[in-house]
Amino acid sequence: MARSDRVVYLHIGAPKTGTTYIQDRLTLNAARLHEHDVLLPAGPRNIGADLFHFRAALDLLGQDWGGRPGHAQGYWDALTRRVRRSRGTAIISHEILAPAPPDKVAKAMNDLAGSEVHIVYSVRDLARQLPAAWQESIKQGRRWTFNRFLDAVEDGSAWFFHAFHVPRVLSSWGRNLPPERVHVVTVPRSGNREPDLLWHRFCEAFNIRPEWAPLDSVRANRSLGIAETQLIRHLNRRMDRRVRHEAEYDQLIRDLLAEDHLHDHGSPRVLLPPDRFEWAEQQSQLWVDWIEGSGVHLIGDTSELRPLRPPDEAGWVDPDRMRPREVLDAALDALEVMTREAAIAKQAGDSRFAELVRDNARRFLIR
Repeated sequence: MARSDRVVYLHIGAPKTGTTYIQDRLTLNAARLHEHDVLLPAGPRNIGADLFHFRAALDLLGQDWGGRPGHAQGYWDALTRRVRRSRGTAIISHEILAPAPPDKVAKAMNDLAGSEVHIVYSVRDLARQLPAAWQESIKQGRRWTFNRFLDAVEDGSAWFFHAFHVPRVLSSWGRNLPPERVHVVTVPRSGNREPDLLWHRFCEAFNIRPEWAPLDSVRANRSLGIAETQLIRHLNRRMDRRVRHEAEYDQLIRDLLAEDHLHDHGSPRVLLPPDRFEWAEQQSQLWVDWIEGSGVHLIGDTSELRPLRPPDEAGWVDPDRMRPREVLDAALDALEVMTREAAIAKQAGDSRFAELVRDNARRFLIR
């Protein structure tokens, strides 16, 4: 096989732009895609593609998120070996790759040498992006207020700022690529009448046909309301850093509560403060100007990157000033869920999970 017959699509995020959905849909349809010479590399010992790609990205970046030190070592080399042995198309996907420093980008490109490499980057406007990113950081164990998070983004010190910065990310990853191999996918606004529009845009970016992946994902990285986000933030403040970075804590807080239960509580949504729109609009204009002048392959519309200001009469609720009663209601809901799960685990003989739930449930009482 000629070297140029292998095409690799590096999907590098950005975070909170449908990446969880896309990764899950590709995983669900991996066998069907393989019939069309499209590989989504999976790991050894029954490690699924999503976890395999996450650990490979951690290994490339030299990080140890969500596990013991060194738990991801060797995964990047394992992934790239699978890609080099493949034929046709290979897709590597994880959002934490977006803000990789230049030396890590160079290593990735060197390890994929001999393939035709494409970069796929998804993005949406900051009015939607920033509230979702703050909630995501809280789910991951951070303790900062919304205002402090926004300050860190604006001054460029937050990880998310580097992951969202379109010119910086794509100038780094696309440095030695022709612009037609850099694909920017804009995320449609909510309420779009084409429910599969984002999926179809990704299919265009990956050069695959939508019907090759008919199974739809049921996973959704759902947004939380203000009260639920503040509940988890308060819990994070009670826990030491070591515990907050353990896989069990992530399972309990992120999977059980944030993804499965608390998103339906119904408190007000987290929205960008009115006084932050001017900065968001300026950033968006920089992004649009760069995309339109760079010659990269745009899939979607740059108008979707411009923040939409709410009507003047629309109220805004400050997430950092949520009434304690509303947070308490969310805490009681969480305590109910955790108590039920502990009872189920005890009946099933899973004493370790029951103990985990029992020990952490006490911490949901907000002072």
